[in-house]
Amino acid sequence: MTGFDTAPVVLSIKLAAVTVIILLIIGTPLAWWLAFTRNRLRVIIEAMTALPLVLPPTVLGFYLLILMGPAAVPGRWWVSLSGDTLAFSFAGLVIASVIYSLPFVVQPLQQAFQAVGREPLEAAATLGASPLDQFASIASPMAVRGYITATVLGFAHTIGEFGVVLMVGGNIPGRTKVVSIAIYESLETLDYANAHILSAGLLAFCFLVLSLVFLLNRRFPIEAR
Repeated sequence: MTGFDTAPVVLSIKLAAVTVIILLIIGTPLAWWLAFTRNRLRVIIEAMTALPLVLPPTVLGFYLLILMGPAAVPGRWWVSLSGDTLAFSFAGLVIASVIYSLPFVVQPLQQAFQAVGREPLEAAATLGASPLDQFASIASPMAVRGYITATVLGFAHTIGEFGVVLMVGGNIPGRTKVVSIAIYESLETLDYANAHILSAGLLAFCFLVLSLVFLLNRRFPIEAR
């Protein structure tokens, strides 16, 4: 064993934190729209949101890698803006993680908003509450269970990513080498001691995450409509 390297752990936590913050920002209005819209496009948007649940990570990573390359418009735009490639960068990992973990944040929020229902919002509207007031004062406090579950699951799912981050980020120490990649590298180099430490840490983390979700679901039951 060459010594335990904490850099992949720190990078994984940073990646998961940034990803969850972005997902909560973009996932909340998306989940709200999916919960209450009657638009015919809902089925298509819902399917696209849930696609990472069934799509092989390597397939998603492959197409993201193409889009992030300098030959594609998004990748070329990023190079002109930052002077660096989007692929094999932390920014690329964030984009890939946001897409890959999207359903783990949107679906709990959508279910929480649907559990709130239209009745409390309509009652607030009759009292003069604006749509923003309805969301901030009525829906969000009642959907706290969904927010907690979305945050915990989104963070944990990002921590455990492998296929997508390997395709998009590769294995660059201090830049794209996260915990899952470090485990794979340890196995390739026959450093089983380091692999055991990282794997046991992830196992314990996942167990604690699931326990926390179940505990919080008991602590914050879904409000009755």
